[in-house]
Amino acid sequence: MRFRMPVYYGWIIVAVSAITMTLVYGVRHSFSIFFPSILNEFGWQRGSTAIMLSIHILTYGLIAPIAGILADRWRPRRIMPTGAFIIGTAAASCYFAQKLWHFYLLFGVITPLGLALCGWPLISPTLANWFFKHRGVALGIGQVGGGFSFVFGLFVEYIINLMGWRLTFVTVGALLVVVLVPVLILFYYYHPRHKGLKPYGARIFDTQDTVDLQSMHHNIPDWTVFRAMRTHQLWFLILSQFFWWGIGCYLILAHQVRFAQDAGYSGMFAASIFALYGIMMVVGQFSSGISDWIGRELTIIFATLLTITALFALISVKDTSAPWLLYVYAICFGYGSGLYSPTIFAGAADIFHGERFGSINGMILMGMGIGGAIGPWIGGYIYDIRGSYDYAIILSMVCFALSGVTFVLAAPSRAYKIRQTT
Repeated sequence: MRFRMPVYYGWIIVAVSAITMTLVYGVRHSFSIFFPSILNEFGWQRGSTAIMLSIHILTYGLIAPIAGILADRWRPRRIMPTGAFIIGTAAASCYFAQKLWHFYLLFGVITPLGLALCGWPLISPTLANWFFKHRGVALGIGQVGGGFSFVFGLFVEYIINLMGWRLTFVTVGALLVVVLVPVLILFYYYHPRHKGLKPYGARIFDTQDTVDLQSMHHNIPDWTVFRAMRTHQLWFLILSQFFWWGIGCYLILAHQVRFAQDAGYSGMFAASIFALYGIMMVVGQFSSGISDWIGRELTIIFATLLTITALFALISVKDTSAPWLLYVYAICFGYGSGLYSPTIFAGAADIFHGERFGSINGMILMGMGIGGAIGPWIGGYIYDIRGSYDYAIILSMVCFALSGVTFVLAAPSRAYKIRQTT
């Protein structure tokens, strides 16, 4: 008698994705927590120090398409643990950093190499492969680890206060090698066929059915990266990611802890605001499944309005007299970011899902990487020359608005018509 699991294995994949996102993106998103300690020890300028995150995101964005191609053509079950091992050892090696270029190499180049091989460039197509129905829900739940990676910052702040920033890097790296690598080896599968299963929601038609799954999708083109690049939809999605995460989010996230400290708040309070942002991002990611019902575009418009509201609250913070403004910022910014992140990839999957979706997904992430090369650095540069983050926050507002516009122009709701005309 054949054993049948009581729970569809795809939901285990969702859980593994969430765990992976928490730990691997916890390394990147803890930069804002490490940032003040590194500045205090070495006395470097904010712009030049923030470049380590800019290099990190740029490297990640450039490697993401390659990681997607490897996922489509090679063995993701080998790639994922390898990536986790690389990012873990690179993070731990930051213990030895003494020069700025050491951080540029370890955190800026090697860490994102591992992150691209075990992060969203592989997780997004994995979830799209496992879920035919409720894809937006699966992507949203699977990506909650991205939100928890900001909550992870509280743990990082605590360890820094306990042992210093160097041993904290070692602790974070050890968690990936000791915990995450075995989890990926034991439980991760890129495609349901590797477990002898069908995607969730894909009906198994018998010979009496008059319609089968293939005939339902006979108009879907065989997407390749080059074919997708000939559509304006892909370029609008790349631009949306460029403006939203690349410049808009990472400009703010790289400097938000230092911003709060400049206003007079303690490091732990600033870290708690960072954690609240992460919690609200998780709530937003859980809620992002609404895009399956109200549409991808309307969800993104709502997310855009929330983030712009958040930055109006942030730019109003001048001292410690109105801490509620930081709470408004964290709640709106986190929830809006949480709605956006799964929805853009659900929209991309609506249009481009197929055997090469991993590669196309990597192209979209490249937009974030290129924008991320600008965001953290320009935030620090503007502060260094103006003595204030106000103009940097205004720049982020403009970028969020442009991201919303470019996503709407990509029009995932018209995916069927796009396939018909391609």
